[in-house]
Amino acid sequence: MRTDLSGRTALVTGGATGIGRGIALALAEAGADVAITYRSHDGEAVAKEIADLGRRSAAYELDATDSASVDRVVDQAAADLGGKLDILINNAGGLVARQPIAEMSDEHWHQVIDLNLFSAFACTRAALRHLPEGGRVVNISSLAGRNGGGTGAAAYGASKAGMDGLTRGLAKELGPRGITVNSIAPGLILDTPFHDTFTPPEQQQATIDSTPVGRAGFPADVAGAVLYLVSDLGSFCTGTVIDLNGGTYFS
Repeated sequence: MRTDLSGRTALVTGGATGIGRGIALALAEAGADVAITYRSHDGEAVAKEIADLGRRSAAYELDATDSASVDRVVDQAAADLGGKLDILINNAGGLVARQPIAEMSDEHWHQVIDLNLFSAFACTRAALRHLPEGGRVVNISSLAGRNGGGTGAAAYGASKAGMDGLTRGLAKELGPRGITVNSIAPGLILDTPFHDTFTPPEQQQATIDSTPVGRAGFPADVAGAVLYLVSDLGSFCTGTVIDLNGGTYFS
C-alpha cells in the first residue's frame, strides 16, 4: 500500500499556524504539493517552507465564511497545483471568545457557527469541482463537539458537533464517487493559537494530569492521523470521527 503522497495535491484551510501548519508541512514531507489559506496570520512563510521541501506551494488570504471568496480561492488553488485537488483539509475555525449562552448575542452565535461549520461546507462544496475519484476530505473538529466544550464554549461545541454531522452526511453522499470524508476531534493540542489564547496554563496542566497517556498533544499528532486518512491506508475509512485526545474522552 502507498503511504506516500507523491503526485497528489492538497489544500489546507487555516494553514498558517498551529495544527494547520503542522498538517500542511506533513503533507508536503509525504510528497504532496500543498496550498494553504490564512486569515489573521501571514501564510507566505509556510508556503516557503513547503517550497523548500521541493513541492509546489501557494498561500491565499481567505475569509472562509464568504462563499464568493471561497469559490475563487479554491478554483485558484486547483489551477496553481496543476488542475486538481486530491485532498481538502477543512481546518479554518476558532472559538472567537468564551460567552455564556445567557449573555450571548445572535451575532456571536452566527459568527462561531459560520467560522467553523459554514466554512467547512463552503470549502467542500467548492472543492467538489476538483476532487477526483479517490479524493479525501478531512474536517478538523474538536473534543468540544463530543463533550460540549468548556465554560462559555457552547456555540463552539455546537459548531463542531455540526461539523461531525456534516462529515457523516458527506461520507454517504460522496462515497459512490470514491471520495472519503472523515473528522478528527483533537483534545488539548499545545503550540497552537487556540490553547495559547483560551486555555490558561493551570487548566492545561490539569488536563494533562487527568489524561491516561499523561501528556498533551501537538500538531504532529494531528498530522499523523491526517496522513493515515488521506493515504491509501485510509481508503476504507469514511464517515468516522477520530477522537485524538490521549484518552481524555472515550466515544
